[in-house]
Amino acid sequence: MALSFCGVNKVNNSYSVDGGVLNNGCFVDALNLVPHVFLLFITFPILFIGWGSQSSKVQIHHNTWLHFPGHNLRWILTFSLLFVHVCEFAEGLVSSKGMDSNYLHLFMPAFIGFIAGTTSVVYYHNIETSNFPKLLLVLFIYWVLAFITKSIKLWKYTEYYVGPRHLRFCITALLVILYGLLMAVEVNVIRVRKYVFFANPQKVKPPEDLQDLGVRFLQPFVNLLSKATYWWMNPLIMGAHRRPIELKKIGKLPFAMRALTNYLRLKDAYEGQRRSPSIWRSVYQAFGRPILLSSTFRYLADLLGFAGPLCIAGIVKNLKNGNNSETFFGVEFMSSTELLQNTSVLAVLLFLALILQRTFLQASYYVSIETGINLRGALLAMIYNKILRLSTSNMSMGELTLGQINNLVAIETNQLMWFLFLCPNLWAMPVQIVMGVILLHYLLGYSALIGASVILLLAPVQYLIATKLADTQKSTLDHSTDRLKQTTEILKGIKLLKLYAWENTFCDRVEQTRGKELTSLRTFALYTSLSIFMNTAIPIAAVLATFVAHHFLDKEGPTPSEAFAALALFHILVTPLFLLSTVVRFAVKALVSVEKLGEFLQSDEIGDDSWRNGDVTVSLDTYKKHPGAVNYLVPCSDQLNSDLKFRSPSAQVTNGFFTWGSNLSTLSDINIRIPTGQLTMIVGQVGCGKSSLLLAMLGEMQILNGRVSWSNKNRYSVAYAAQKSWLLNATVEENITFGSPFSKQRYKAVIEACSLQPDIDLLPFGDQTEIGERGINLSGGQRQRICVARALYQNTNIVFLDDPFSALDIHLSDHLLQEGILKFLQDDKRTVVIVTHKLQYLIHADWIIAMKEGSVLREGTLKDIQTHDVELYEHWKTLMNRQDTELEKDTELDSQTALERKTLRRAFYSRETKNQIDDEDEEEEEEEEDDDNMSTTTSRRSKIPWRMCWRYLSSGGFFMVFLMVASKLLKHSVMVAIDYWLALWTSAKSDAANVTAWQASYYLPVFTILCGAGITLCLVTSLTVEFLGLSAATNLHHNLLNKIIHAPIRFFDVTPLGQILNRFSADTNIIDQHIPPTLESLTRSTLLCLSAIGVIASITPAFLLALLPLAVAFYFIQKYFRVASKKSFSKIDISTQLPLLCHFSETAEGLTTIRAFRHEARFKQRMLELTDTNNTAYLFLSAANRWLEVRTDYLGAVIVLTAAINTYGCNAGMVGLGLTYALTVSDQLPELVVRNLADLEVQMAASENYEGTMTPPVPEDWPQTGEIKIQDLSVRYDPMLKPVLKHVNAYINPGWGICGRTGSGKSSLSLAFFNMVDISEGRILIDGIDICRLPLQTLRSRLSIILQDPVLFSGSIRYTHRTHTTHARTHALEIAQLKNMVKALPGGLDAVVTEGGENFSVGQRQLFCLARAFVRKSSILIMDEATASIDMATENILQKVVMTAFHRVHTILEADLVIVMKRGNILEYDKPETLLLQEDSMFASFVRADM
Repeated sequence: MALSFCGVNKVNNSYSVDGGVLNNGCFVDALNLVPHVFLLFITFPILFIGWGSQSSKVQIHHNTWLHFPGHNLRWILTFSLLFVHVCEFAEGLVSSKGMDSNYLHLFMPAFIGFIAGTTSVVYYHNIETSNFPKLLLVLFIYWVLAFITKSIKLWKYTEYYVGPRHLRFCITALLVILYGLLMAVEVNVIRVRKYVFFANPQKVKPPEDLQDLGVRFLQPFVNLLSKATYWWMNPLIMGAHRRPIELKKIGKLPFAMRALTNYLRLKDAYEGQRRSPSIWRSVYQAFGRPILLSSTFRYLADLLGFAGPLCIAGIVKNLKNGNNSETFFGVEFMSSTELLQNTSVLAVLLFLALILQRTFLQASYYVSIETGINLRGALLAMIYNKILRLSTSNMSMGELTLGQINNLVAIETNQLMWFLFLCPNLWAMPVQIVMGVILLHYLLGYSALIGASVILLLAPVQYLIATKLADTQKSTLDHSTDRLKQTTEILKGIKLLKLYAWENTFCDRVEQTRGKELTSLRTFALYTSLSIFMNTAIPIAAVLATFVAHHFLDKEGPTPSEAFAALALFHILVTPLFLLSTVVRFAVKALVSVEKLGEFLQSDEIGDDSWRNGDVTVSLDTYKKHPGAVNYLVPCSDQLNSDLKFRSPSAQVTNGFFTWGSNLSTLSDINIRIPTGQLTMIVGQVGCGKSSLLLAMLGEMQILNGRVSWSNKNRYSVAYAAQKSWLLNATVEENITFGSPFSKQRYKAVIEACSLQPDIDLLPFGDQTEIGERGINLSGGQRQRICVARALYQNTNIVFLDDPFSALDIHLSDHLLQEGILKFLQDDKRTVVIVTHKLQYLIHADWIIAMKEGSVLREGTLKDIQTHDVELYEHWKTLMNRQDTELEKDTELDSQTALERKTLRRAFYSRETKNQIDDEDEEEEEEEEDDDNMSTTTSRRSKIPWRMCWRYLSSGGFFMVFLMVASKLLKHSVMVAIDYWLALWTSAKSDAANVTAWQASYYLPVFTILCGAGITLCLVTSLTVEFLGLSAATNLHHNLLNKIIHAPIRFFDVTPLGQILNRFSADTNIIDQHIPPTLESLTRSTLLCLSAIGVIASITPAFLLALLPLAVAFYFIQKYFRVASKKSFSKIDISTQLPLLCHFSETAEGLTTIRAFRHEARFKQRMLELTDTNNTAYLFLSAANRWLEVRTDYLGAVIVLTAAINTYGCNAGMVGLGLTYALTVSDQLPELVVRNLADLEVQMAASENYEGTMTPPVPEDWPQTGEIKIQDLSVRYDPMLKPVLKHVNAYINPGWGICGRTGSGKSSLSLAFFNMVDISEGRILIDGIDICRLPLQTLRSRLSIILQDPVLFSGSIRYTHRTHTTHARTHALEIAQLKNMVKALPGGLDAVVTEGGENFSVGQRQLFCLARAFVRKSSILIMDEATASIDMATENILQKVVMTAFHRVHTILEADLVIVMKRGNILEYDKPETLLLQEDSMFASFVRADM
């Protein structure tokens, strides 16, 4: 065929201009080439020289500054222009092929115009980012020239009566409109920026986000094409393949996406509601616009989705159609409908529609996810702000537990976020259903309505299943919360459980709750199976009903084009029903979450400061003090008018009645004054309200009557050290300075006053060492001294210290009092209030407040009390075991031995802490090499964890695995057979002349049988996958629980509690509910893709040639994505979640301390930073997912295009089958295969479990006498560490004690008896049996220990003291001085114990622990600082019953044998009376110091 620009016309000369130049169509088309050539000629040199890229580096930091007006409109118009040029090119090419020669002028201008349009947008982007607007004048000239030339062409068409019925006229008219609009956009840029034709051009500055180099999330700032394709992510994802992305590399969020910005928006919307505030209404007001934008994108995507079935119908129908055109200007003009009958054009249109549809869909996903993340950040800020204002009674009375707050943060906010992700589906589903039914009726008539009615009739069943799923999910969540709460209690008290050998008992308790959870999960699995079955079986049932009805209603039957278009429509129609169950489930979860959040946000708050200054007074008429309390306050005029200057007290409580939230007052008739610049001590028995009095003054308790007054300068200048030590997960220095400016001199003075320097010297990085969660790698005394140091370091007027000596030995207590309180604080004239049980320190107090049963018993100086209450003073004197005449002697002794104590502390301190942390790097390397090491189970691997997949599948049972694989393969074989048979059937109907009657009769029954088999197999596969997952979840959790709870104690020392809890919460949730559907989806989509590729290749073998480069591209895309997304972004997301959750937990635990210090603002800022960091990681992860899906979607569109253009000479039914399967590949390839593979890769990391060990039984009556022999014992905490006990030898009969300073090895020796540490050398014999040869359960069940930190489990008092007889329990409570107190509680032994026993004081909790040990009646009882938090009177009573070993040396004077330890060695070993006679004895020096 001849090739010529104007073609070869035998009738008329194509180059003739006899009728006028503009009347020659070829010349007019050539004229249209001029603007395009002009633009390419001018812009190419500019682009290659790169002026713009050079200037950009000077003026702005980022090359993403989009600041010309009409930017987005220009990109939309340019894309529309390119699309019209493609249509113009296709029309010209098809028209040219219908003539006797090639007429290049019909399609070449369109081709050059497409290149020019592409160049224009590239040129514009470079000019805009380089901020060199004068070069835009080239584009203005181009739009004007193109508009003029196209207008001339349109004018000539109208002269020759070429109208809208001709496609070329419509295309030309569209081009005139688009060029005119682009010209208007350019004029607007000139008008606004004034870069040309104006004397003073406008100057603009880049936004603050782009000026900040730390902002690297550029999605809001890049151009439209980069937004749609996430092109700006390419360097990050490609770079991640070479080097893992670090946290600092992802930078900060833009201002509009930060938590503070979104919090203020949500807060304004929430608080702006006059009546009862609604979270839903607030969310809509704050985030309504992006939700609507996402919904609009979703509508456009869903409407474009129907182009696929329509194009399939057109391609199959027009395989053999010819052309029918009119002639003007010597060339053919196609009608407007004729182009859409060309199969190649339809294939290209199908490709473009898929590209556009996927782009809109991914844009909808991104906007939804970004909005959800912004909402989550705002909710976290709201929750945190509420936590800081929570009433303390909510926590102490069990109304709000730490677990509930963690659930709000980790679960409820995520549920709302995920619901927002799925929101657009709510209003997109009806549109899909209506459009699908209309198109089905258009293709197949009334028979299609029968098939659609099957889908619609089964929709209520789907909805019912979805609601049942949601109800079951709620029930499962409740059981899961209970199980997690029990597991948390176990892990917090794991040391006690191991020492008491209660592992199996508490394991059984968790397993019982797990059993209830599994019952709900079984129901959940059943409903999930039914949901999956309905989603896969409904299309088959609808197709069966439709074609059976069509067979009987229309004897001719559907053509292949109608049949396969309908098949594709049915798949689209099922999509909203598939999403229905998910949307309903998440909607119900969101409703529950909103309800919980609403309750939390409406919970009681701490009062403001107004009432503390006496502005609010509440009547006491409705409140009565609980029975049995007596007001012992005896006002003494000489007390109030003593030498202390009370004219301006630091704080004063007048007629105070305080409660923890009930109608009963905890503190009654409180009238006290705190003298300014003096030392005040508060004393009294356990549970009398000493700590409550401090908290009442700090405003933590609810006031029923009276007032608390502070001098103006004091309330905002308080330092507080709580009785229960609270540390931040930060360095030692950060814990002590606590946000205050660092002063080296002051810091050193505080360290010395608290005797912390020896401890700091032993830490691997000194005071820059990170101390772990809840100070887990520090002893109780070290934690307490750091908390006291924090209070001392703050430059405040008032210091409150709640029982600061409880965990310290006598030397450290004396040093802290002398150097820290009497010297450091008193020298600064600071007001100090101390709660203490150490009555021997009362001689140093300037003012004493004695309390009893919630009231003030006596107030005054020690001399006042000696004068006016002789009985109380004599009682104290007896307890103190000292005489007034010895005061000067003690002071002298202290001053003489100050230097000696300072020297001895360094010598006596064990290097235990350092040893536990030494060689940390080597341990980490060993952990990485050892796959079975428990501290690496939560690490995520970058490679597909096939070993874990096999472990997971084998945990579910080999029979279930075989059944799943076999049913899956059989099901997909049957599905292919159904579609293949449909292709044969419809082809036979369209070619009825060549088909016999016998052949036509068996198509319907075979089709029906295949559909029935497919429906049955759908049910079998869905059931096998879900119940395989349930079986695996049951076994994995059982093994995990047993392995964790029987792990060595060293594991719990080096592994943070949050990391272990993550296994039982997030990982267990993944195994229970996420892996089965992911596994099902992955196998289904993979088999669908493989079967689709096989079908297409069998129909058009040439498809395999195109598949090879596509497969290579797909491999590299998924490879880069999996490395970047799952190795880098997922790792960062996980690593940033834990600090955020820990910060919430830390804040909730240290609420009173934070509020006392008035550091709420600092902690809020820290929370906002952690939230933004986590949200940044999550947004990058989401953008990486979109990056993947856009590219794989485009690859799927290329597969469809390849299958569509290779249809020449093929059977119509087979072509329809191939195109339908190509659409399936484009749907399944990105979202299901790649992402499910990546998800499964991460999820399988949660399935790693550990098997417990088994040990042989031992005799039942062991031990009988309790005889202990220690032979050459050396103990270490880990084989890699140095020994903490060195060659210890001792023989111990019943009744013995150990003393020594903090860190000398007392507790380590105690733990050795329970085999909780590694015995590297020697052995311990109890009644002649080596304890290392005994099963741990038996060993620990026969011994008893009482720990320094009291641990109580939630439930009742009866449950806490586990014994079968009420008499034994009552006797134990009587011994522990708790009988009367328990009787006074509502319910007695059935009174509620809240989480951690927070509704009892620390001293009362310790007494309960004592009683719990007594009921065991063990032959050997070890007490480690068991009475640290108990007053001396109670302790004296207990000494009559038990013998103990701890810091308080005077409590072991009645022991049969005393062992004095120093740095892991036995220093002295004899009877106490013998050691006391030796003047140089270390034990004697301890006793003298404790007198």
